[in-house]
Amino acid sequence: MNENKMTIGINEKPTIAKWIILSIQHVFAMFGATILVPILVNATAGETVLTIPVALVTSGIGTLLYILCTKGKSPVYLGSSFAFIAPLAAAYLKGGISGAMTGIMAVGLIYVIVATIIHFVGKNWLDKLLPPVVIGPMIMIIGLGLAPSAISQIGLDAGAVFDWKKILVAVISFLVTAIVMIKAKGFLKIIPFLVGIIAGYVAGVCLGIVDFTKVLEAPFFSIPEFKLPFVNYTPNFGALITIAPIALVTLCEHIGDHTSLSNIIGKNLLKEPGLDKTLLGDGVATFVAGILGGPANTTFGENTSVVGMTKVASVWVIGLAAIFAIVIGFLGKFTALVSTIPDAVLGGVSLLLYGFIAVNGLKVLIHNQVDFNNPKNVVVGASMLVLGLGGAAISIVSGDLSVTISGMSLAAIIGILLNLCFSENKTEKQKIQKETKKSEKEKIEV
Repeated sequence: MNENKMTIGINEKPTIAKWIILSIQHVFAMFGATILVPILVNATAGETVLTIPVALVTSGIGTLLYILCTKGKSPVYLGSSFAFIAPLAAAYLKGGISGAMTGIMAVGLIYVIVATIIHFVGKNWLDKLLPPVVIGPMIMIIGLGLAPSAISQIGLDAGAVFDWKKILVAVISFLVTAIVMIKAKGFLKIIPFLVGIIAGYVAGVCLGIVDFTKVLEAPFFSIPEFKLPFVNYTPNFGALITIAPIALVTLCEHIGDHTSLSNIIGKNLLKEPGLDKTLLGDGVATFVAGILGGPANTTFGENTSVVGMTKVASVWVIGLAAIFAIVIGFLGKFTALVSTIPDAVLGGVSLLLYGFIAVNGLKVLIHNQVDFNNPKNVVVGASMLVLGLGGAAISIVSGDLSVTISGMSLAAIIGILLNLCFSENKTEKQKIQKETKKSEKEKIEV
C-alpha cells in the first residue's frame, strides 16, 4: 500500500476558511452526477420518478449516516448511483412509486445483510459469488443498456425530426465534456460532466431553447417532495426482483472505491473501520434514501479524486459537504434552475457518460486479466451480454402475484448461476495456458 502523507488526516478539523473551501470542492465534485440520476431516471421512465431536491437531501443525509456507521474513520461521500437508472425506471413502470421505492429500500437491506455476514464469516464467499467475469459484463450492460436514452435525448433516434439547435447544443455538451476529460488538469479534470452540462446549458440559453418559467414561479425556499411509505404509498414487492440483483454489482463497486481510497490515504479502510462497517453505512444510507423517495446511494469516485488531489482526508470536510448538499435541496429557485436543463444537453453528456460506464466494465475484465480463451468465461460473458441487452424477460405468475425478471437483473442472476454451475476444466485450462505460452514464445522469436 502506498503511504501517501495527508496534509490533514481523517479525524483532523481544518481551519474554518479551508474547511468551507474544501467542502465546496466536494459539493461541486458530487453535484453533476447526483442531479443527473433523477433527471435520467425520469427521462427513461417518461414520468417523474425522482426529484433533484430529494436526491440532494438524501445524498447529504446518507453521507452523514455513513460517517456515523464508520465512526468517522472513512472519508467517503455517498451520492446517487447510476447503476439503478434503468432498473428504477422499469420498477416504476411495473409497480409505480411504491414498487420503485420498495426496491431501493430492499437494496439497502441487502447491503446490511451482506455486511452482517461479512462481519461473522469474512468476504471470501463474495469473491466467489461475484468474480470479475460476472461483474465486468454487468457493468457493461448498465452503460450500453442506457444508450438508446442518450440517442433519443439528442434527437438522433429513428423518426425524430431534425432540429439543428438541439443537435448543436448536444454536440457542444459532448465536445466540452470530452475535451475537459482528456485535456484538463487539476480540479476541472474531476468534474468533466458538470463542466459539459454548464457549457451546453449556456449554449441552450443563447439559442433560446431554455424555458425559465419554472424558475420565475419557484419560491426561494421549498420543502422537497419526499415520498414516504404508508403516507404517500403502500410498499409493493412486485417489482423487487427488477432492482435487487443490481445490488450485487454495486457491492463490488463499493469494495473497489474503498480500495482505491485506501491506496490514496495510506490506510486500509477494508480493515479499519472494516468492510462490514462501510457496507453497513452504505446500506443504512440507501435504505433511508428509499424511505424518503430518493435514489440508491453509492460511493463517489469523484470525491475520492478530490481527496487525492487536495491531500485532505478529513471526515469533517466530507460532513460539511453533506450539510451543504442538504441545504441546496431546500433552495427552490436553484433546483428549479437545474430542472430547466434541456434534453439535448443531457443527451450530449450522456453519450459519454453511458459509454464511460460500459468501458469501466471492460476495464474490470482487462485489469483482472479475465481469460476469454477459457470457454467457461465466454459462456458466462456472452450469455449475460445478450440477455441484458436483448430485452429478455421471464414472468412468473401465481394467482394475484406476478413477478418479472428482465434485462440487467436477469443477466446478473444467470451470470452468477452459470459461473457457479460450470466448474473449471483443469485439463482444458492447462491446455490453454500451454498454447498461450507457446504463442508468446513464437512472438518473441519473430
